[in-house]
Amino acid sequence: MYGHVEKLAEEIQKGAASVEGVEAKLWQVPETLSEEILGKMSAPPKSDVPVITPNDLAEADGFVFGFPTRFGMMSAQFKAFLDATGGLWRTQQLAGKPAGIFYSTGSQGGGQETTALTAITQLVHHGMIFVPIGYTFGAGMFEMEQVKGGSPYGAGTYAGDGSRMPSELELAQAFHQGKYIAGITKKLKAAA
Repeated sequence: MYGHVEKLAEEIQKGAASVEGVEAKLWQVPETLSEEILGKMSAPPKSDVPVITPNDLAEADGFVFGFPTRFGMMSAQFKAFLDATGGLWRTQQLAGKPAGIFYSTGSQGGGQETTALTAITQLVHHGMIFVPIGYTFGAGMFEMEQVKGGSPYGAGTYAGDGSRMPSELELAQAFHQGKYIAGITKKLKAAA
């Protein structure tokens, strides 16, 4: 809503595209809130990133799904999108495809890891392969001198009241996640 997930997604896309032979696309899910409600929330206008449909997922070799957190889970907009993927689930068109997760929360206690944990169920039902980043980001995973979102589950940021944008370290972790998952996706596709 306020651009935090989009900023991380742009870095993930850059990281994925840095892997030779990988094409990374950026999408957003349909908005479920009315313009009136968005106005009351002082939400800025939506970006010009294309809106994805469930059938677009079938064409991809892998995914990195990002969403803001609402009460320790993915936002209702993303959940509504995944709820519309029943046809893909029924035919298991996403089975065996690697998928990662990244997120934005309002605070340090806002659900960075619970959001990832509750989102994994969506991947499991589709038969996707969850690809966490673990501690592959190296020293950046152990940073204690500055506020940093993210975890072994995936890149993340803290939005606070909406005015805090992702830090350079959070953006670097997002780039790493994109590159890491793109490399794994490429290997899996080559092995198929």
